Amino acid sequence: MDWNKTYFFRSCIYAVLSCLILLSCSVSYKFNGASVDYNLVKTMTIDLFPNQAEVVYPSLSQTFTDGLKNKFITQTRLRMQPNNGDLHLEGEITSYQLTQSAVKDDGFSSQNRLTISVKLRYTNNKKPTDDLDQSFSGYREFPSTELLESVQDRLIREIVEDLADEIYNATLGNW
Repeated sequence: MDWNKTYFFRSCIYAVLSCLILLSCSVSYKFNGASVDYNLVKTMTIDLFPNQAEVVYPSLSQTFTDGLKNKFITQTRLRMQPNNGDLHLEGEITSYQLTQSAVKDDGFSSQNRLTISVKLRYTNNKKPTDDLDQSFSGYREFPSTELLESVQDRLIREIVEDLADEIYNATLGNW
């Protein structure tokens, strides 16, 4: 057997063995971390989170509630229903606050921080030991050279996404 045939034969054997190893080592991860027994829990209710903050941004209540619903809809197989879900999320927005987060030498702000806080009550009607009553807070900073009005909607979307992740992990997370 000449060298080219031997090389080709060995290459084919290595390729077949590599494919077999890859196929036999299938590992499955669930990156959403959900721990839901779909035989027991099938539905979820998420109430509108009213804005009880001192400063009220008009669309924040709906934006937050929709972001929370979207998180649970995309990460689980639970059906949303308006009342009496197996899982129930309710609460309120407790703070919507703009503060200075960094000050320059001249005493003027160089960074501002928008913070949103919510109070959550989670009820698992199938497993009450999983119930939760907790507050969550998220923030984003932005340069003081920008007006809040120009960055507010983007910052709110980012904060809502972070809060939805935290709430999801606290309620259904398997960490």
